[in-house]
Amino acid sequence: MTVPSPYDERLSRLPVQRREVAVRGGTTAYWVYGPAEAETTVIAVHGFRGDHHGLEPVLAFLPEVRVIAPDLPGFGETAPTPGRRHDLDEYAAWLTDFAAAVAPGATILGHSFGSIVTSAAVAGGLATSHLILLNPIGAPALAGPKGVMTRLAVLYYALGARLPERVGTALLRNRLIVRIMSITMAKTRDPALRRFIHGQHDAYFSRFSDRDVLHDAFVASVSHDVREFAPAITAPTLLVAADRDDITPIEAQRELVTLFDDATLVEIARVGHLIHYETPAEAAGAIRRFLRVPVERDR
Repeated sequence: MTVPSPYDERLSRLPVQRREVAVRGGTTAYWVYGPAEAETTVIAVHGFRGDHHGLEPVLAFLPEVRVIAPDLPGFGETAPTPGRRHDLDEYAAWLTDFAAAVAPGATILGHSFGSIVTSAAVAGGLATSHLILLNPIGAPALAGPKGVMTRLAVLYYALGARLPERVGTALLRNRLIVRIMSITMAKTRDPALRRFIHGQHDAYFSRFSDRDVLHDAFVASVSHDVREFAPAITAPTLLVAADRDDITPIEAQRELVTLFDDATLVEIARVGHLIHYETPAEAAGAIRRFLRVPVERDR
């Protein structure tokens, strides 16, 4: 059963179209939100294990912006890229080719693992006027405040990859483990919002195509962070960080922002790694100010 979203009413006002495009020998599914005539276009890349649905609460508060939200290869409705290992180099190359196909020069946005993918792509030559990173991975995952939990995750994904396929896949899609992940990340005390967050993870956190893709993406997510790419990024960059993020502490985000040529850090209080679910209005406000998008008062 679908858990009601506190953002459904706003999201229902947005025009949305599902589309597909050929990229790197595969087919990428993507969704276009907002007015076709919008002056600003953003390509939004979701985080690890999720799909495009995860960023919808933020988009609900950006009705003035045209947002293109793909599912990463191997997740959601996008099949794995044929014959390729789904490591960071592949995801960065995929994003570069995807952007060239659907919206050259668009603003690029990434959440969590998406912050690593987008930063790698922009540092590698993807042309963009602005880069936006939500909950950026700004330090090695194993060194974060929940480093022990990350080490357990490494064992979990390794076990899922090594067990017989049926057993390993069942472990990786286990609903109890997904719920534990969700409970760990959620910081809000609002019961309705917590139900929504858990419902989102139940619905979309296991929509990976197969365990090999999931393992490749996980290894990429814990083997890299945005610090690697920040010095090579010249586009104006916005970092929207949380003061209770268990993956990258706020002190590391304050250091990360200094590594860019031109970057701004916005800190959101009393939230963790789920800015996109718990404080989407605040995130959208920071994005709007950064891009200088005027507010539509009738919204």
